[in-house]
Amino acid sequence: MAQHVGSHLHPHSHPASTFFFTATTPSPTSTTLSPCRFTFPSISVSCSSPSSIPLRHEEGQLQDDDPVSSLHLEPISSEDHFDRVVAEAQHQQHALLIVWMAGWCRKCIYLKPKLEKLAVDYYPRLQFYSVDVNAVSHKLVARAGVTKMPTIQLWKDSKKQAEVIGANKTYLVINEVREMIENECTM
Repeated sequence: MAQHVGSHLHPHSHPASTFFFTATTPSPTSTTLSPCRFTFPSISVSCSSPSSIPLRHEEGQLQDDDPVSSLHLEPISSEDHFDRVVAEAQHQQHALLIVWMAGWCRKCIYLKPKLEKLAVDYYPRLQFYSVDVNAVSHKLVARAGVTKMPTIQLWKDSKKQAEVIGANKTYLVINEVREMIENECTM
């Protein structure tokens, strides 16, 4: 069993944690215990809050020094949540891109990081969301008219304006989604 004895600082080096372990060496007649000492270097990690990261200097364009290359697709977890998101977008006069996916869908898994990168190009004009069809009611999935995975829908003014079914190769789907956004969103 391991015991943490304390911290140890080496002069002219980084702080490290020292752990003492008791090792058991089996023998035919008895068990011998001997102490072992291990020193692990400490690791320092710093994180920035999302609000402190500049997304872009000009809408639709990332600068070379910007650390953000993708935006997380915000999950929608219920029909009520879906209704709130759609109503809020209408109130703010924003469009939504909703990706209907499933954890078992290989194309969904491949497509998601590409859509997260695409989200950067349209933020904040267009909000990107995801819905796991296995985590929400079938009623919501049917209401949205989703029959295949992945389905990428553009919603504006509380109505579905267009959709892309992700049956093609990922780069073709991304091109179709980009074209859908450009055709439907005159922002």
